[in-house]
Amino acid sequence: MKKIYSITFIISLFIISGNLFAGNEQRAGQAGASELLINPWAASSGWAGAGSASTRGIEALFHNVAGTAFTQKTELAFSRVNWFQGTKIYINNFGLSQRLGENGGVLSLAFTSMDFGIIDVTTVENPDGTGATFHPTYTTITAAYAKDFSNSIHGGMAVKIVNEGISNLKSSGVALDAGIIYVTGIGKNKLGKRKKDNFKFGISLKNVGPTMSFAGDGISFRGSSTNGVVMTVQQRSDQFELPSLLKIGLSYDIMIAPKVDTSGNKITSDHVITLASTYTSNSFTRDMILMGARYSFKNLFVLRGGYQLEGSGNADDIRTINYTGPTGGVSVHIPVSKEKGSYVSIDYSYRATEIFSGVHTFGARVVL
Repeated sequence: MKKIYSITFIISLFIISGNLFAGNEQRAGQAGASELLINPWAASSGWAGAGSASTRGIEALFHNVAGTAFTQKTELAFSRVNWFQGTKIYINNFGLSQRLGENGGVLSLAFTSMDFGIIDVTTVENPDGTGATFHPTYTTITAAYAKDFSNSIHGGMAVKIVNEGISNLKSSGVALDAGIIYVTGIGKNKLGKRKKDNFKFGISLKNVGPTMSFAGDGISFRGSSTNGVVMTVQQRSDQFELPSLLKIGLSYDIMIAPKVDTSGNKITSDHVITLASTYTSNSFTRDMILMGARYSFKNLFVLRGGYQLEGSGNADDIRTINYTGPTGGVSVHIPVSKEKGSYVSIDYSYRATEIFSGVHTFGARVVL
C-alpha cells in the first residue's frame, strides 16, 4: 500500500510539473523572489548542487526535501555565504532536522537571511545621499516534514514563507516544495546476496505558490486634485510569480574494496566515489544541467567538484547567469561518537563567477 501511495505521488508531481513548466527563456526576468534559487549550503554547493538524488540531512531542504528523511536523529547546520566576493552581500543560514521517534518522520526548520548592509538614501535632489540610511531584508523561513515510506522510497513536503522589504516597501508570499527519492537497489553485490543501494533517483518540485506583490508608502505620492485638495495617492504594484522549477536527478555510488559492516547487513567502503547529475527545468529562465563528483574517505574527509551547464551548452549562447560553471568544495568530519555515528563537519565551497571574485560559502554541521 505504501508503494502505491508513493507511485501516485510521483505521477502527481509529473502532472503538476507539466502544467507549470510551459515557460521558456523568453520569460526570464518576469519572476520575483529570486533568492529562492540561491543555494545557501556549503557542502552541497561544492559539487554544483548535482546531488538532488543523493542529498541527505538538513541541506536537502534546498535540493530535494525527501532527503531530510535520512536524518537518523538530530542535525544542526549553519552556513554563511560571501555572495559575489566584493559586493559585501552575505547570506546567513541556519537549519535543524529532528526525527520524531524511531519509526516516525523527520521535522525540519530552516531560516535564511540576506544581508545587504546599510544603504544610503538618495533622491533626485540629493543624489549623493540625504544622510538617512535603510537596511533591505530578505528572509525565508522553511518548515518541512519527510518520511520513509519503505527502505527504498522516501518523500517529503515543505512550506516556505518569503519576506522581502525595505523601510517603506514590503512583500510576503508562501511557496511549497515536494520531492521523492527512490533507492533502486539494482543489482547484487559480490559480498553475498545483499542488494546494492548505489543507484538513486530523485524528483522534486520547488517554489510553487501564489503570486506576490509589493505594498507600502514607497509606492505612494502626494498629489492634488483640480480643485486644489491635497491627497495621498497609493499606486498598485504589479504582481509577480515565484521562480518555480522541477529537478530530476540521478546518482551512483562507486565503492572501492567494499566490505560488510559489523552488523552483517550493510555494505560499506573506506573509499566511496559518487557521481551525480541533475536536470533543472526552470519556468522563467534557461534549463540547467548540473554535474558533480564526490569522494569520501572513511566519512572523515570529503572532496567535491562540479560543473553547472546552462541551456544547450552551445558556445554561441549568451550566458544569462553570473556563474561560469566550475565549483569545488571540501568537508572535514570530526567524529564525536563512533557507536552512534555522530560527528561535527566543517564545510567550504567555491563557485566561480564571471565578475567579482566568486562565491565563497563556509558552513558547520552537527550530526547526532
